[in-house]
Amino acid sequence: MAKKVVATLQSSGKDFAKVIKMVKSSKSGAYTFKEDIIPTDQVKDYFSKK
Repeated sequence: MAKKVVATLQSSGKDFAKVIKMVKSSKSGAYTFKEDIIPTDQVKDYFSKK
């Protein structure tokens, strides 16, 4: 049963991408990493906006 669930997620998960963006904190100046899972056609828009 577990194999069926994994196979279903693998076939439907190809339209998404995990993106990691570095964001600078305005208070301390330190960098943090923001992770999101977004559709593959929105990747360029995600990185172009600030």
